[in-house]
Amino acid sequence: MLDIKKLIAKELLQINAIKLNPTNPFIWASGWKSPIYCDNRKILSYPKTRDIVKKAFADMVKKEFGVPDVIAGVATGAIAHGILVAEILDIPFVYVRASSKKHGLTNMIEGVLKENQSVVVIEDLVSTGGSSLKAVEALKGVGANVLGMVAVFSYGFKVADDNFTEAKCTLKTLTDYNTLIDIAVDTNYVKTNEIQTLKKWRQDPGNWNG
Repeated sequence: MLDIKKLIAKELLQINAIKLNPTNPFIWASGWKSPIYCDNRKILSYPKTRDIVKKAFADMVKKEFGVPDVIAGVATGAIAHGILVAEILDIPFVYVRASSKKHGLTNMIEGVLKENQSVVVIEDLVSTGGSSLKAVEALKGVGANVLGMVAVFSYGFKVADDNFTEAKCTLKTLTDYNTLIDIAVDTNYVKTNEIQTLKKWRQDPGNWNG
């Protein structure tokens, strides 16, 4: 049986949550050209994959951090994933907006979170880590004890590793870029001669031109 990292990578490719196309790159919102595109919201539309992911999330949270007081999801992509994890662990859930609301209570954190409560943050995707760590800082700003973050997938960029180290926040992922490439080769999703292109992009994505 495949280990969980390989199993999830295989599932993400099968449902097209992650697409690889080294010869016809995607354009990210940042303007970067990329041979990979990830949309983990698609997981929610596939019950089998959704079940695998939510159980893997809950298992990793318990293994790495124990059961926290609260699960926090990063809006919008990780809200549903976070709710599913909180349901399994039978604990409260909150979510963190990208920015404070412009009306009403102007909340950035939605739900009930008390000072000094322990929190594990659920994220769907980590690229540079900027938006993910913004959520962590928001939680710390209201007095939460952030134990760490668990994400479905990370590209494994050095800048992300550096950002999480600087923020003193532990990041764990259900699967990762290296595992994905291994599975993509094993399943003939990409050709062997495309591996170097995929590895070269990951080393310097901002300057990669295909």
